[in-house]
Amino acid sequence: MFGFQDIPKFLLAFFLVLPLISILHEAGHVFFAWLMGAKNIRIVVGSGKPIFNRGILEVRQYYFWYGFCTFENIERKENLANILIFSGGAFFNLLSTGAVIFMVEQEVLEPGMLTYQFTYFSMYYVFFALLPMLYPGGNFSDGKIILELLKNKDEIIKERTYHVKWNTESNQWQILAHDGEVAASFETEEEAVDKARALAQENRPSRVILSTGEDEEKEIQNYPRIPL
Repeated sequence: MFGFQDIPKFLLAFFLVLPLISILHEAGHVFFAWLMGAKNIRIVVGSGKPIFNRGILEVRQYYFWYGFCTFENIERKENLANILIFSGGAFFNLLSTGAVIFMVEQEVLEPGMLTYQFTYFSMYYVFFALLPMLYPGGNFSDGKIILELLKNKDEIIKERTYHVKWNTESNQWQILAHDGEVAASFETEEEAVDKARALAQENRPSRVILSTGEDEEKEIQNYPRIPL
């Protein structure tokens, strides 16, 4: 039975175990994204102001609440690749939970508050990640995206495209948004590309296309949807 003497242990588990589970969850997403050729991988744990950065990991002020990952330029964009990426978080949580249960049964780990909280919060993560729903902030759960992809409704990962082109009439580089409207104009190609990347990053999933000739284009950046 849970008693007053267990409250400190519960708080210790909550503030240490929950962030670890979040890291494992995001690691599952980025592992499969990496297999699909993703670049510039980043894992963010918590919310609020960043307080720690090391390699691909960023820890924020409220490190025990929320998390997400970002990456760029995945090479494979078909439905199966995205299903693997968005199911990776729950898969890693289930895998780590199974490992902890196995080690407890083999008496490698002692059963206690830490192992209990690890398995409890891991299953909590799995349930709400795979439940097909729309989160209050407007983001889709992993399960919602997976379900839509399984039904071949790939609109959920359909990319917006931002074209960077040279306009001879105005002697400027222009950014054409996905609706064909001119989003911005710049004197140099570098400024236009930087702005197009910023717009695309804010409106994931999206990509940036640079027109290198009259009929020649190349993709210079793509920003997939962010797994949570």
